[in-house]
Amino acid sequence: MKRCGFILALVLCAWMLCGCGATKEEADVKNAEAALRQRIGDLAYEVTQHAATERAFTGEYDDFFEKGLYVDVVSGEPLFTSMDKYDSGCGWPAFTHPIAEDAVAESIDTSHFMVRTEVRSSGANSHLGHVFNDGPAEAGGLRYCINSAALRFIPFEELDAQGYGEYKALFD
Repeated sequence: MKRCGFILALVLCAWMLCGCGATKEEADVKNAEAALRQRIGDLAYEVTQHAATERAFTGEYDDFFEKGLYVDVVSGEPLFTSMDKYDSGCGWPAFTHPIAEDAVAESIDTSHFMVRTEVRSSGANSHLGHVFNDGPAEAGGLRYCINSAALRFIPFEELDAQGYGEYKALFD
């Protein structure tokens, strides 16, 4: 009898672990997460969805200064312009401010035994990076230190074609 109970418990555990007991909603969430990971890539998924950080000086946009718009890699919502980007030397893209006050949301982050201000996109709630008060004083004193993996760059010349034409006026 003990043996049957043990086997039944084992089968039940295997059934639960495989997701066979998952509700339709749970299955839909897993499928959506898998689709997002496939669309944006592993690093971007870990950064935006699990607040990971790419290694310093390895991101695509750290040492990149082309004219254009930076959008959330998850949702495409506009976040920053190249006009507000500067070389802070920190190893990640740095901006003096977001494209609009409501483009990002800030919250206290106490992970890794530090107290920092986390920055997330307002629309998709994607983790972007952190903001610090050691930026250029003449531009407001803030440094938005953002993971390249959380961003997609739209070159100025492609703003119209990619549906961001209304932002061209920001570059005048």
